[in-house]
Amino acid sequence: MTSPLFESSIQSLPLLGRGKVRDIYAVGEDKLLIVTSDRLSAFDVVLPDPIPGKGQVLTAMAGFWFERLHHILPNQLTGIAPESVVDATEQDQVRGRALVVKRLRPLPIEAVVRGYLIGSGWKDYQQTGAVCGIALPEGLALAARLPAPIFTPATKADVGDHDENISFEQAQRHCAAALPGMDGAALARQAREAAIALYSEAADYAATRGILIADTKFEFGVDSNGTLHLIDEALTPDSSRFWPADGYREGISPPSYDKQYVRDYLETLNWNKKAPGPRLPAEIIERTSAKYREALERLTGIRID
Repeated sequence: MTSPLFESSIQSLPLLGRGKVRDIYAVGEDKLLIVTSDRLSAFDVVLPDPIPGKGQVLTAMAGFWFERLHHILPNQLTGIAPESVVDATEQDQVRGRALVVKRLRPLPIEAVVRGYLIGSGWKDYQQTGAVCGIALPEGLALAARLPAPIFTPATKADVGDHDENISFEQAQRHCAAALPGMDGAALARQAREAAIALYSEAADYAATRGILIADTKFEFGVDSNGTLHLIDEALTPDSSRFWPADGYREGISPPSYDKQYVRDYLETLNWNKKAPGPRLPAEIIERTSAKYREALERLTGIRID
């Protein structure tokens, strides 16, 4: 495992931007180099301490799911080796933690699918009996398995801002406004169908590996022909809640293989959940790194020491 990478410094390609976790560079006019750093965001704030190996774990896991689920929907992958598009002196920054992908127009929503009642969905349910306008049965407990997976879109937050749950009708309007010349409402419907299909197949597979996928978020983009693609990441510990099946029961927040461990720690602090984020103790960093690596190995068989 290489040294932790908080921020890439590639000079051979134009830098387009830095997200909460990923640095994005242009590769010609039609492709991007996406470098996954070891940065960790919690409550939509990037924390000052990187998690060693996190970038490699996320890249390996996303690659696994892109390959396993490509029959459901096309994805962003090009098959081009990241080392081939940067200077030789920069290859260590991309090896094992970067992808060369198609340059697509992203949908302006987070495509969230929930199979269990937890997180902001649980808070919404307690207040309204519904999640994103979707009515649910009365009397559900914390972490209850839902009768069927539900699509609960959210706005995309910039660094330091918070995602906001929205209704499907609002998601359609967001897509229509962001994609002039395309049928945004139809693309939102297609994204909803694809997201539920992707989640359902992944959840069935993960269950055979002793992991429950409580919820996850996908991102989608379209090419010049209006064809929907799966982009960004897919079913990683950053974008999903992974619960060990043998530790699950209704009424409690189960232990997890994702960054919920960090969120739980941060909830014990006197922090307003705004930037700058607090420093993490060494024990929290190491245990988080170990959880990410264990999730990768359990789900894919890939081991990163």
